[in-house]
Order: sequence, then structure tokens, then C-alpha cells
Amino acid sequence: MVGASGLAREATAVAVLLHEDGPLDIVDDNPAVWGTLHGLTPVIGSVDLVTELADHGVLLTLGKGRHRRRVAVRLDMLGMDPARYRSMIHPRVVLPGSCHIGVGSIALDGVVLTADVEVGDHVVLMPQVTLTHGCTVHDYATICAGVSLGGDVEVGEAAYIGMNASVREGVHIGAGATVGMGAVVLHDVPAGETWAGVPARPIRTGVLT
Repeated sequence: MVGASGLAREATAVAVLLHEDGPLDIVDDNPAVWGTLHGLTPVIGSVDLVTELADHGVLLTLGKGRHRRRVAVRLDMLGMDPARYRSMIHPRVVLPGSCHIGVGSIALDGVVLTADVEVGDHVVLMPQVTLTHGCTVHDYATICAGVSLGGDVEVGEAAYIGMNASVREGVHIGAGATVGMGAVVLHDVPAGETWAGVPARPIRTGVLT
């Protein structure tokens, strides 16, 4: 796992439920955590170690999508085989045959995909997320606990939707946009903007990198 984070703790818990074979290790660029345990998982060194551990699968456990994207680009530049990426899907995720979750994505307990839902690579779906018919979630997006998306919602690359937000059917959340906790989104959110409130309104513009 790449990133000593709360998300790494969540992924470790799912790995235990799935009886994943082999050791679990974490790499992180913060020297202060090297040689320590993050929960029950050892932090063994920097992210660059991934290239030396060629027999290990890789899961990006950084909470922000733009950080996961940055590390993925770095690992690609280091020559890591993308076939090493693993997904982590909790056994209680509802995933019908018409739905798809991409490589390197994490879906936690109680996530429901209903019909014809497409989830990209390195996406994080926190507990009790509901994605209804025809939704599309692009790479590196983060959807926090309790979020509900109406039908045919599109969530752009590296967008972030805060806990318990609701998004009306057919709405588009732009790339890199942020939706605040508990927001009710009735209109499209442009790329890079931050919206919050009931109903949601813009409170900040500018894409974070």
C-alpha cells in the first residue's frame, strides 16, 4: 500500500476479510513513520521501494485523488508495471454484472452500484455510497461515506464529494471539483470549483494540483 493514511487502515481491514495471501506492507515518503506500525501494518520505507518489491501488488491509499494521481505518474516514470495494481472490494459491496469498478480502486462496506454504473481506476468509494443507474465516476475520484448519486450523474477525474452529500440525477461534477459534506447538488459543478450548502452553491474556484 502506498500511503500511511486512514484509507490504508480501511484497506487493511478489507484485506483481512478477503483473506489476502502474502504480507501487507506500507510505503510512505515521510521518514518519521519508517520502521513503525500503522495500525497492524509495517511502514517499510519510501515510495521508491515499490520498484524493488516486484512480487508485491500495489494499492494507492492516499486520501486525495490528486495525490493518488501524482504517485501513479511517479511510479509510471520509475517503470513500474501497471499490471501490479490491485483493487480492494469489500465482500458486502453490491456489484451487479452490468457495473464495473476499475483497476486500483477501493470500495468499502455497504457500497451499492445499481445498474450500468462505470467506476474508473484508482477511485475511492467510502462506506454506504450509492451509485444509481448510469452513473460514471472517472479515475482518481473520491466519494465519501453516505454519498448518494442519482441516475446518470458523472463525476470527473480527481473530484471529491464529501460525506452525506446528495447529487441530483443527470448532474455533472467537473474534474478536480469539491462538493462539501451534506451538500445537495442540483446543478452542474464546473471543474475545479468547490460547492457546499443546501442547495449547493459555489464557494471557491481554481483547480488544486
